Amino acid sequence: MTSMPVMPRESRDWTVEDLEQLPDDGLQYELVDGVLLVSPAPVVKHQIAVGEIYALLRAAGPEHLLALFAPVDWQPDGRTSLQPDVLVIRKENLGARNVTGPLTLAVEVLSPSTRRKDLVLKRSKYEDAGVSSYWVVDPDEPSVQALDLVDGRFQVVGEAKGDDRLDLLRPFPVSLVPSALVNP
Repeated sequence: MTSMPVMPRESRDWTVEDLEQLPDDGLQYELVDGVLLVSPAPVVKHQIAVGEIYALLRAAGPEHLLALFAPVDWQPDGRTSLQPDVLVIRKENLGARNVTGPLTLAVEVLSPSTRRKDLVLKRSKYEDAGVSSYWVVDPDEPSVQALDLVDGRFQVVGEAKGDDRLDLLRPFPVSLVPSALVNP
């Protein structure tokens, strides 16, 4: 008989090593400062937006940067493991199993089950960890809010809704239209 990990457990302080013991059951397991966060699999509209953003960033990005899409674990410390929907890193920061180096860009596509986590917990962790740029995409509206790290805090550098065009300079020059991200 195979032994499966049991949740809950005695300690509430999870580590990145603990994640390796969890089942591959289609759920998304993330950590923020030792707190385990569990989310259901994303819906189709979410995944369409993720795919379109990834394709856009992959095509526009310079040679030294690499765009990736979830599930890829970003583990900046032993008590945090997040899976941005799309992320951009310097190629030299890519590890064999995960990313531990700084993120150039983290993109979160909102869904009803992750909205609060993306807008509060993950934004705060990205900001504290020095992530250069953070985009929040709402496929239901559709809209994009782009934030850049300035003096240790995120500041809004651009917003667009519907068919409006958003031109951004960081992490590299790119233009996007929110409605095109969900209706390719």
